[in-house]
Amino acid sequence: MMDTATGPRPSPGKEYGLVAHPDRPPSAVRSVIVKVRRDGDELLLTFTVEGPEHVALPDRAAPSRTDGLWKTTCCELFLAPVGSDAYFEFNYSPSTQWAAYRFDSYRAGGCDLPLSLAPVVDREAACLTEVRQSLSDLPPGPLQMSLTAVIEETDGTKSYWALAHAPGPPDFHNRASFIATLPVPPHP
Repeated sequence: MMDTATGPRPSPGKEYGLVAHPDRPPSAVRSVIVKVRRDGDELLLTFTVEGPEHVALPDRAAPSRTDGLWKTTCCELFLAPVGSDAYFEFNYSPSTQWAAYRFDSYRAGGCDLPLSLAPVVDREAACLTEVRQSLSDLPPGPLQMSLTAVIEETDGTKSYWALAHAPGPPDFHNRASFIATLPVPPHP
């Protein structure tokens, strides 16, 4: 899969359907789909919602690192090196704000993850959030992955979506939801 004029081609991508937590179901939103495509050290994510007219969207803001994005509509990516307790959390708001954290283990040792390149977050009419996330600051090798979203609806309902949910209340940090693997990109 090599284009001699431009180098390696991006992966064709894969779509993941998220499931709502059974204790916090949506009111009118019917599904959340995430398309993931890897292009070398860049990850391209597209979060779409069926029923977007029911989603409470935060106002657009200047792209910046911002805490607390998960308190309203927010898309998230969790990555963990295989065989490690450490993991990374990325939050992407439809406002175009973002956050990135590193944890030593389950909800422990959390701190801001320094990034060489800030993610590019955008909101388009056809999707909830589109993201370009550099992976150059993460360890090499395959990464366990979880994709999640907090969806606040215009009626105030908040639902919590993930690839999988552990028993109990919604908890995106629980490694039971890291059920996908982000492969190492193909060699040029």
